[in-house]
Amino acid sequence: MSKAKVTLGLEMTPAVAKINGRPVLQPTCNRVPSLDRRNSLKKVSPKSPPPPPSPLPSPPKASLTTPPISPKSKSPRPPAIKRGSDINGLNSSSEKVVSPTNSVPKTLDRKKSKSFKEGEAPLSYPSSLILEAPGSIAAVRREQMALQQAERKLRIAHYGRSKSAKFEVKIVPLETTTLSETESIEEKKRCSFITPNSDPIYVAYHDEEWGVPVHDDKMLFELLVLSGAQVGLDWTSILKKRQDFRDAFSGFDAEAVANFTDKQMMAISSDYGIEISRVRGVVDNSNRILKVKEEFGSFERYIWGFVNHKPISTQYKFVHKIPVKTSKSECISKDMVRRGFRFVGPTVVHSFMQAAGLTNDHLTTCHRHLPCTLLATHNQAEA
Repeated sequence: MSKAKVTLGLEMTPAVAKINGRPVLQPTCNRVPSLDRRNSLKKVSPKSPPPPPSPLPSPPKASLTTPPISPKSKSPRPPAIKRGSDINGLNSSSEKVVSPTNSVPKTLDRKKSKSFKEGEAPLSYPSSLILEAPGSIAAVRREQMALQQAERKLRIAHYGRSKSAKFEVKIVPLETTTLSETESIEEKKRCSFITPNSDPIYVAYHDEEWGVPVHDDKMLFELLVLSGAQVGLDWTSILKKRQDFRDAFSGFDAEAVANFTDKQMMAISSDYGIEISRVRGVVDNSNRILKVKEEFGSFERYIWGFVNHKPISTQYKFVHKIPVKTSKSECISKDMVRRGFRFVGPTVVHSFMQAAGLTNDHLTTCHRHLPCTLLATHNQAEA
């Protein structure tokens, strides 16, 4: 037996493959590792053949209940057999029947605190208590929503609804509010460029004239002159001199102003403190108005014809959104300059359109926005 082992150990070295008498290299994975010469020459003591193993007990019927193995999954690895001191050379664990994994549910034992007692039952809270408790998340959320609703009602009461403000008018009973409170509410509803520090004459002009459609030729001529005079100044200073302008230019009668002589123009400039260039511009514009009347019949038809005799109603919510000039004012300015008018730039014409009611630039939150819109529709219905 020992010689056979030696010969076997020497013959395990693989021979090199040859094709047509030539050696062919093979990958290392196909080679069988040769045994070490020292190990191959070592004599192996013969061992007695192991006795036949005892018949294993037949598997129980419970194994039939195990789920089938998927063809894609790998074959289950057999349990490792440990050799111990048994006479048969087999461990007793190999004889144990493996129970299916889903037959006995495993429970996880959590570590219990020192204060936990075995006899006590776990605490349980009803869902209604969790939702309605003062410190719960739902209670905090309800408080936040209630606060938001209250703030929304205050904003609506302060500014009014932007969409429904055209059709709904809030009536404040005089029994619950005093006169001072109603005045403060009206001040808050004005356009934001009207402040508590604004001059009363400017506030009255905003509440009574600004944005109201004008169809009188003399009033249109007056507003055109005042709009040109307020360039570089403010409306408050011009409104304070409004009566001086009326006295100087004969109540803005175009026919009377067109007959002014140079001596009268110099007297007006010195008496009323108006620049001579401004006085000459007013006289020139009166002559242009007379020519327009001959062509269109009136200055009002000429001006309102640019907007198709219907005021432009805007929906501005903030003052910085109101433009200083528009494409319509540029169109009117070009036509008036072509006809020989002076001091009628796009910005001046747009200010004139706002004052004469050709465009309603009151903010939607202002209490004058709706009345000016209704006046425009009423005048259009009468026409």
